[in-house]
Amino acid sequence: MRGFPPPPPAFQQRKHKILEQLSTPDADYNDASPKGSVDVGIRDLIDKINSLDGFVTTSSCAGRVSVFVEGRKSGEKNVVDNEEDASGMASNNLAGVGGKGGGGKWLFVSHDPVDVGGEGENGDVEKLLGLKSGDKESTQERLLESDAARLIHFKFEPMILHVLTASPEHAQLLLRCGLQAGFRESGAINLTSARDEPVTPIVAIRSMGLALESIIGVQVGDDIQPTVSSSYLQDFLRISGERFVENTKRIGRIRTGILEATSAPTKKDGTKWEDAASRRERKKAEGLRRKAELQAQEQQGNAAVENEALDLPLKTGFT
Repeated sequence: MRGFPPPPPAFQQRKHKILEQLSTPDADYNDASPKGSVDVGIRDLIDKINSLDGFVTTSSCAGRVSVFVEGRKSGEKNVVDNEEDASGMASNNLAGVGGKGGGGKWLFVSHDPVDVGGEGENGDVEKLLGLKSGDKESTQERLLESDAARLIHFKFEPMILHVLTASPEHAQLLLRCGLQAGFRESGAINLTSARDEPVTPIVAIRSMGLALESIIGVQVGDDIQPTVSSSYLQDFLRISGERFVENTKRIGRIRTGILEATSAPTKKDGTKWEDAASRRERKKAEGLRRKAELQAQEQQGNAAVENEALDLPLKTGFT
């Protein structure tokens, strides 16, 4: 893009590695997210950003609704220290408030709206969300007398996107597009460099205004039970569906904004607008081209004069 500093070599190397990973077929690709791959709903936006010089996405989520059991707390008794976490790896750490450490796990994740009909109307919304396990009365009694209970969270999280940029100028452009599209809590980090290296900010595009979260259940031991009614859970799924719609609109707006911001604008006569530096370069190139054309014409004229002189009849001093 004109007027932007060229991406530094270190940025180019990292972008190349990231694009290599993203080019892996979906069947073989895997990342640290619960889904393990790039969401379909955000693929087009990611491809557009990654096609531009000076930008590369580092992590993303198109938006999701999830049910999550938080990890064990420091006061929990009778637990094994090497308990496996949600990824199957041994974990001996403890979770913070609402945290995912200490054996926290996902009960349900969807990156698309969830139909509240069918299973919900049949009273199976608890089963759909992974909230049926064990005896409900037993769980409630143990909850009153135990500090081993783990809270279960319902969450709707809108799109979040992290983008590595080649310069503060690149970061500012992306931030402006995100804010204008409705991602009001967007921001940037790595705006300074401790060493004499080019600054390559990371931009987070996000909107907490669409987020939704509530405690909907509890786990004690192996027993998992909801603490809210089926109709309450159905309402949450319905509201999440409405927010999915708005989230999709914002994703479309930021893609359009990026396209417009990175394309050369046009003037009223339909020609492309150009900044002062670009105009100087164009005028300089046009001047050099005209000079070369004039030199070529002059050389052709000299050659023609020489040829005419050779064609004149030879004259002598005799009559």
